Amino acid sequence: MSLFISNAYAQAAPAGQQGGGFEMLIMLGVFGLIFYFMLYRPQAKRVKEHKNLISSLGKGDEVLTQGGLVGRITKVGDDKDFIEIALNDTTNIVVQKASVSAVLPKGTMKNI
Repeated sequence: MSLFISNAYAQAAPAGQQGGGFEMLIMLGVFGLIFYFMLYRPQAKRVKEHKNLISSLGKGDEVLTQGGLVGRITKVGDDKDFIEIALNDTTNIVVQKASVSAVLPKGTMKNI
């Protein structure tokens, strides 16, 4: 029809190729394993370690919060999710236990 553009015709599909559903299932399984070992498992391990850290908090521990505050725990409430942290001799704050990112070695506050 067109004067300058030639018509394009589709080729017939080769007779030997078929759907390949089994190969697709194998590929899906491989991607599932990669997802499990590269993403889910390390994240679950970090969550478990953080939960153990939070449950082991005690009075007198020196901690680092996610906000960057360094202080000594003065009060721990087991029934609640909050702890009281002394930043210095006069300043106390109350934070959630989950906001503690690390327990520091004893004497860290003196060295800062």
